[in-house]
Amino acid sequence: MTDAPKIMTDAPNNSASRDSLRNLKPILPYAKRRAGRAGAALVALAIASAATLVVPLAVRGMIDKGFAVDHAGAINSYFIALIGVVSVLAVASATRYYLVMTLGERVVADLRAAVFAHLTRLDPAFYDTALSGELASRLSADTTQIKSTFGATASIALRNAFLLVGAVGLMVYTSPKLSGLVLFGIPAVILPLVFSGRAVRARSRAAQDTLAEANALATENLSAIRIMQAFGAEAATRARFAAAAEGAYSAARDATGARALLTGCGIFLATASVVGVLWLGAHDVLAGRMSAGELSQFLLYALFGASSLGQLTEVWGEISAAAGAAGRIAEILATQPRVTAPAHPRALPKPPRGEIVFEDLSFAYPGRPDRAVFSHLSFVIAPGEKVAIVGPSGAGKSTLLQLLMRFYDPVSGAVRIDGVDAREADPADWRRRMALVPQEPVIFAASAADNIAYGAPNATRAQIEAAAEQAAALEFLRALPEGLETRLGERGVTLSGGQRQRLAIARAILKDAPILLLDEATSALDAENEMLVQEALDHVMQNRTTLVIAHRLATVLAADRILVMDGGQIVEQGRHADLVARDGLYARLARLQFNAGAEALATA
Repeated sequence: MTDAPKIMTDAPNNSASRDSLRNLKPILPYAKRRAGRAGAALVALAIASAATLVVPLAVRGMIDKGFAVDHAGAINSYFIALIGVVSVLAVASATRYYLVMTLGERVVADLRAAVFAHLTRLDPAFYDTALSGELASRLSADTTQIKSTFGATASIALRNAFLLVGAVGLMVYTSPKLSGLVLFGIPAVILPLVFSGRAVRARSRAAQDTLAEANALATENLSAIRIMQAFGAEAATRARFAAAAEGAYSAARDATGARALLTGCGIFLATASVVGVLWLGAHDVLAGRMSAGELSQFLLYALFGASSLGQLTEVWGEISAAAGAAGRIAEILATQPRVTAPAHPRALPKPPRGEIVFEDLSFAYPGRPDRAVFSHLSFVIAPGEKVAIVGPSGAGKSTLLQLLMRFYDPVSGAVRIDGVDAREADPADWRRRMALVPQEPVIFAASAADNIAYGAPNATRAQIEAAAEQAAALEFLRALPEGLETRLGERGVTLSGGQRQRLAIARAILKDAPILLLDEATSALDAENEMLVQEALDHVMQNRTTLVIAHRLATVLAADRILVMDGGQIVEQGRHADLVARDGLYARLARLQFNAGAEALATA
């Protein structure tokens, strides 16, 4: 598979093929799931259209017979019949509207759920290039555009298609001569639709892309509001967003202008043809070649046909716009993850032992194949062993965790847990064997209890509180306005860095996995809390395989083994005292940190 695409910034040079109405095809299965509702809507639509087409017949009879002196009593019957037809039309139209609109809502709800589910299955390589704000725009703006296609737009299109076919048929029945003249002008209306549809689709897609970029800019900057204000970047950011919003407006204006021109031309051509035919019909009435009722009937059918054709021009523009949105959604659904479960996944052994093997590992990030992070790296972590990995920035420490969690697959070599190759296992089962405490903990806009139970949704309140207590978090959580039920705000902005870190540690403790991964897990804690959390971690690490990534060497002194990495290779390994005695890279890093700390204390 090729590198994950940058979903929202494709060049428009091949938009003609991607933005064709074929883009709606991947969306059709979601409509087919609701075939019963769609069928009922079509029945109601057919009844409403038939009732509409009956009205001119009643009008003709009323004009030709109801107004005659010798048929004076018939006028009541015609008006009663008209009321009956209108009643059927009203009920059928209301039923059709309800069924079609709820069908659109249902289809889009299913589609949004499917797209989001697909996004959760895509691996980090996809998100290395895609922007979350733009993806959110696809889930909202694009699906809303599609909703109108399967809802109001579909209803209008089908209704007018029924009316157009019925009106043309009854026009021919009423007056073949005049109908021939009307039908002769239909190509003049249809051909502009066909040839201008591509331009409308291209401009609609450009408008959607520009709007998505503006949404991405807003999402990115609002999520970093404190940094924006700290650096006094409000004015520059406002200017950037204003420019993006203006660009979105310009693109939408161009798309709307194209659709307005298309609609206006269609309505003018359709109505002008009716006016011309009406002029000819009036002369036929004066010459006695047709009755006034027949002309009225023909006129009503011609107006129905012209109105239907005019509305179909509007609908065509909306469908063209929806095709662009559907193309974007289809691109997301067509993107396949690099990391997938094999057809017959191999089960991990039970009970778990926690052995980790990196065998002849070579790896480069997708999109940067010429910059290898590792080359033929091998080492083993025994079950229950506490191993720390240290080294300068860029040595590859965090990348090891990425491969162990199987966020990426190696270019060559293997990562094994308890003898099972990562590529032979189901990724979900594989990751259930590990609990991660990242360097930058992620806190969701939910309650503190929900955040702790994120990896264990069935945990009891007692288990949640026990995990929080072990992570030295229970005290400050109970002090919150609503205790553990307090909502923490987006990204946990109401908490300090140390509090967020302890919450992440509680989450990992509650997961109770056989392998514990700590990526700078105590980096945001002060000395007192670091001691409390380290004591809790020492307890949690018992009988678990633990892999610790650390820059602060004070956190790895008690490790069973320390691996020193540099340039993607292990250059030293051993215990703290042994490595200091060797006077290598580890000893140099230790002197830099511990001497700096001593000097800071001396000058304090």
